[in-house]
Amino acid sequence: MASVTSLASTLQQQLADALTAALPEAGTADPLLRRSDRADFQANGILALAKKLKGNPRELASQVTAALPESGLIKDIEVSGPGFLNVTLTDRAIVETLAARAADAEGRLGVPFSPTAGTTVIDYAQPNVAKEMHVGHLRSAVIGDAMVQILEFTGESVVRRHHIGDWGTQFGMLIQYLIEHPDELSHEAGEGHEGGTGTDGSAGEAAMSSLNRLYKASRALFDSDEEFKARSRDRVVALQAGEPETLAMWQRFVDESKIYFYSVFNKLDMEIRDPDIVGESGYNDMLEETCRILEETGVAVRSEGALCVFFDDVKGPDGNKVPLIVKKTNGGYGYAATDLSAIRDRVRNLKASTLLYVVDARQSLHFKMVFETARRAGWLNEDVTAHQLAFGTVLGKDGKPFKTREGVTVRLEDLLDEAVARATSVVREKAGKVGLSEEEIVENGRYVGVGAVKYADLSTSAVRDYKFDLDQMVSLHGDTSVYLQYAYARIRSILRKAGDAKPAAHPELELAPAERALGLHLDQFGEVLAEVAAGYEPHKLAAYLYQLASHLTTFYDQCQVLSEDNAPEVVENRLFLVELTARTLHQGMKLLGIRTPERL
Repeated sequence: MASVTSLASTLQQQLADALTAALPEAGTADPLLRRSDRADFQANGILALAKKLKGNPRELASQVTAALPESGLIKDIEVSGPGFLNVTLTDRAIVETLAARAADAEGRLGVPFSPTAGTTVIDYAQPNVAKEMHVGHLRSAVIGDAMVQILEFTGESVVRRHHIGDWGTQFGMLIQYLIEHPDELSHEAGEGHEGGTGTDGSAGEAAMSSLNRLYKASRALFDSDEEFKARSRDRVVALQAGEPETLAMWQRFVDESKIYFYSVFNKLDMEIRDPDIVGESGYNDMLEETCRILEETGVAVRSEGALCVFFDDVKGPDGNKVPLIVKKTNGGYGYAATDLSAIRDRVRNLKASTLLYVVDARQSLHFKMVFETARRAGWLNEDVTAHQLAFGTVLGKDGKPFKTREGVTVRLEDLLDEAVARATSVVREKAGKVGLSEEEIVENGRYVGVGAVKYADLSTSAVRDYKFDLDQMVSLHGDTSVYLQYAYARIRSILRKAGDAKPAAHPELELAPAERALGLHLDQFGEVLAEVAAGYEPHKLAAYLYQLASHLTTFYDQCQVLSEDNAPEVVENRLFLVELTARTLHQGMKLLGIRTPERL
């Protein structure tokens, strides 16, 4: 699989080789290359090297410049200030590199595919059985899905895991009520959801309606009838013991909830597959063994009847150590036992080398203690690491946690429906200019609405809170997905209008400043993806794509593409630049889980 070395990487290597040739006593040295406003790139490494060697930095810079080969890469190199090198590349090198990206037979734009020996298990999108998904579930799903796409694109072997809440004492109440009121679930759970996302919204709403009705009725009876409460507690024991009738009823709740989950994820334009859903119940058989291992190895100790793990740096307001409770005094298991068992399963059975948890930042202390416990037990080590991709809270315009006017947490379905409705109105306003059919308006409205929600989340550093403002999200102006989608659609329109003129690279041409800026930015795509994958930072990809669209806007303003005043080769070269921009936008947005309509 062919990959294309970026201009920055090629220049970095040439400068590093020149440093070694000119200053062999320095050994391997980093030229510290970065983008610059004064030229295409600036190398700042010589200043530090001069201090180390006690030499004159400008003289050393001149020696390095003289050692550079004649390769057709560098147009101009200037020694500036105390030994900085300002480097301008040739127009030919820029266009030839972009042409190699465009010619990539794999359609990867020359981005390297680097298969790793390890496997990353990503834990994300964790709804609860028999409960509605709300705005709090949005970020884990959106951020996790983007990281899955990005890591797989760069070559990582990825296993998806949806750790759904499908176990616990509330199921005793629900199951007992369903046994006593067997018609309460109005329809049977659907069969064959292997693909996951095929369930339509009406089926999902019906499933959630039944679950909501049953939950409210069972809760009311549980709170008012002591005999029912006692029967419910007995049912919890039966569930934990694996009694067949109880397990069958529990499975109905899980299946019914999946219909609902799939309908919501379908609205989010996300693929969720049955084999990837391994909830809390999936680790039940491991819990006792996990506790036994922790106690026998001394990682966990008994404290007031509970099995606990203590940490020197985790203390409460009273100054006493706060433990991670693995097994409660009454013999019940805490979340820690399930999370630690999941780590054991993912390392032992899935052969994970990296565990990535896309979980609310408010659970950071819990996961810090879980990861440290797993390290003490030997399940995590230098070869197997765990990371929490922590995310902040979705806020309303008032800067407070996003809720309805009645103070209720916003249902995720309602939020997505409203986003699509707003976006469809925006699309409809513009539809006449491009001749969209009603079917296209509806389809594009969905892509724009869902894309707006995803991009607002992904364009913010995950750990930060962000304000949910639909008016801003569906705006054609500013850092929004609509701006990027419109940039893509605009290019597709230009390509349709080009007639017989076809995109073709012309390295012999001199580039205008806006063409150079666009070309240099296009060449960074692979490097940005590598950085995003290494740091689990999808907001950096969103920032790159917004900057790309901004460069495109400047290019449009300064360089007409289809002007009759342009020579044919200029038209072809500019069509080549915009087509490659469209392909880069499309691929980048796809990795973020956002569609790019052909007409908008």
